[in-house]
Amino acid sequence: MSEHHHGPAKGLMRWVLTTNHKDIGSLYLWFSFAMFLLGGAMAMVIRAELFQPGLQIVQPEFFNQMTTMHGLIMVFGAVMPAFVGLANWMIPMMIGAPDMALPRMNNWSFWILPFAFALLVSTLFMEGGGPNFGWTFYAPLSTDYGPPSTTFFIFAVHMMGISSIMGAINVIATILNLRAPGMTLMKMPLFVWTWLVTAYLLIAVMPVLAGAVTMMLMDIHFGTSFFNAGGGGDPVLFQHVFWFFGHPEVYIMILPAFGIVSAIIPAFARKPLFGYTSMVYAVASIAFLSFIVWAHHMFTVGIPLVGEVFFMYATMLIAVPTGVKVFNWVATMFKGSLTFETPMLFAVAFVVLFTIGGFSGLMLSIAPADFQYHDTYFVVAHFHYVLVPGAIFAIFAGVYYWLPKWTGHMYDTALSKVHFWMSFIGMNLTFFPMHFVGLAGMPRRIPDYNMQFADFNMISSVGGFMFGVTQLLFLFIVIKCVRTGDKAEAKPWEGAHGLEWMVPSPAPYHTFSTPPEVK
Repeated sequence: MSEHHHGPAKGLMRWVLTTNHKDIGSLYLWFSFAMFLLGGAMAMVIRAELFQPGLQIVQPEFFNQMTTMHGLIMVFGAVMPAFVGLANWMIPMMIGAPDMALPRMNNWSFWILPFAFALLVSTLFMEGGGPNFGWTFYAPLSTDYGPPSTTFFIFAVHMMGISSIMGAINVIATILNLRAPGMTLMKMPLFVWTWLVTAYLLIAVMPVLAGAVTMMLMDIHFGTSFFNAGGGGDPVLFQHVFWFFGHPEVYIMILPAFGIVSAIIPAFARKPLFGYTSMVYAVASIAFLSFIVWAHHMFTVGIPLVGEVFFMYATMLIAVPTGVKVFNWVATMFKGSLTFETPMLFAVAFVVLFTIGGFSGLMLSIAPADFQYHDTYFVVAHFHYVLVPGAIFAIFAGVYYWLPKWTGHMYDTALSKVHFWMSFIGMNLTFFPMHFVGLAGMPRRIPDYNMQFADFNMISSVGGFMFGVTQLLFLFIVIKCVRTGDKAEAKPWEGAHGLEWMVPSPAPYHTFSTPPEVK
């Protein structure tokens, strides 16, 4: 037997060559946190410029590059890899599998990412600067008027897509083939269910994104006119193709969060999740409906009235399964013996703030009203309320919940609560005022604004810097936990249940040599 079968190789090569799901999960999580800080630094540039009206710090061109790169890095570099890291760590442990089904592909799907993002960020240093056309890179703005670096941006997007598809195939193969004896589909933890559905979504929509950027490449270099009206193409076609990817994409960023919260709330309410079966069906319904609502991003482009009505009602329909999930979480907490440890604080904040984001989403779904809200800061407020307390708070909740299992150490609970409250206050200070300036007509992605918006923007910027600086505290908490934290129990949370809590803390390099029996 070589050392490879007994335990980890030593030094740097362990991390380069590893096929162990825990190592790869850790790589994804550290990478996503680095991207979170980088994308956050770009958001700080945006908020510093918007601290007061007039042009202060950066040129409008660079401001546009920052808004574009902030969105791309947060979506593809921070949120998605973080969820893949959690999936790598937890799915094999939750279903009693020895590892992921395709370990070498797992290694490859991670190592593509640092190169993809190095390429993406390098565009900022190229002639003409980085992408400056928004994270949605609408053609023909991106094809006819984008900087020369657009080609490299397209290549980076292709690489991210390849990584996502490989990761998704791996998740599906693992869940369908490697469950422990007795673990039927309806006994799987909801985190596993949400990831199974998410993986199918990824496989369905990443090739659509690849098609969109390939058509862009053709328009730029090979004389085609997919998106150029002058050559017989249609700029609105790009929006249809992009949002057919882009809308399921936002559900890809929230479904795993639903799974994390569905693990945490029952643990700290000390009672089983209310309505398990309805939660599984709700996840599947949300995934299905996510494919038939894409044009609600396009109410202002002149689609036929019957199209607007269809997309309006289909969008409102998504509120039904989402509402089911919220009611089930509240019912789980109702009359439970609740305690508010840090994971539970993030989970409860998730439920409350995600619901606010859902309500502003319902407002945006009303087609005639959307003509007023479109491309204002109200839209920015809406999707940040869904994605910051939604995706990012859920990731924090999951890390605080499982960190003792990963490291064998308990983190500083007092500091972690400071991290929560600073994040909670900072996040609301940043994004709540955006609802007001948006309804009053402040356009997004513009570096200057009317004097009437000055006070709310100042509050937003203060909140943004507060939220940003607080994440350095999170880094300190994790490092302190790993290095000097108190020893953690095998089951640090009294109400936690599931296969992952049966193994010692820290989780051994090879979790299950023989699969556990699930009763």
